[in-house]
Amino acid sequence: MTTNIITQEQLRALLTASDAETRAEVWLEPLKQCMHAGSITTARRQAAFLSQILLESGQLKHLEEDLVYKHPAQLCAVWPRRFASEVAAIPFCNNEQALANLVYANRMGNGDAASGDGWKYRGRGLIQLTGRENYARFSAATGFDALNNPDFLQHPVGAALSAAWFWQANGLNELADLALGAKADEQFDLITHRINGGTTAKDERRALWRRAKRVFDVDAT
Repeated sequence: MTTNIITQEQLRALLTASDAETRAEVWLEPLKQCMHAGSITTARRQAAFLSQILLESGQLKHLEEDLVYKHPAQLCAVWPRRFASEVAAIPFCNNEQALANLVYANRMGNGDAASGDGWKYRGRGLIQLTGRENYARFSAATGFDALNNPDFLQHPVGAALSAAWFWQANGLNELADLALGAKADEQFDLITHRINGGTTAKDERRALWRRAKRVFDVDAT
């Protein structure tokens, strides 16, 4: 299997933000390190990985889950099992810490709402790692103590490493290897589903993937 090493020029070509040059400089080494660690070393795997993390992070900009909701109707729509009515949701509008502690309580290895685990282990990183259990698994696999230092996942190295760990641990390299031919788009959508449980922003993800495949000359490999 041929190992592909991403260049700053390739990363810059994937970014569309006005500060793309600076962002490429900041992220190149963390991404090279994490892709090596996660065996994301072929052009096809890298194209799939980068297109997904660019969508998830808003072009390598957002490293923390956005839990600010201004209207109770939004909370009811996103978490219908947690909020039976808009009245019940009102105290959690513009209150991200209380919201995280409620909606992530007693799942993903978290304690109850009073434990504060929901907020402490909220979504962080380029692929938002969420929940005490996932933080613990990442820590055990990499040797970085994200359980006691969860903010590590909001720094480039931690954000990138956690994304690559999630990618490899969930078999996404293998799915990327199969994303070719007539069913390539369907296979890529399986990666999306494994990341967020659905096909949110499917068209945007596919567009980024097509761009990444051109940058890495994937169809020629």
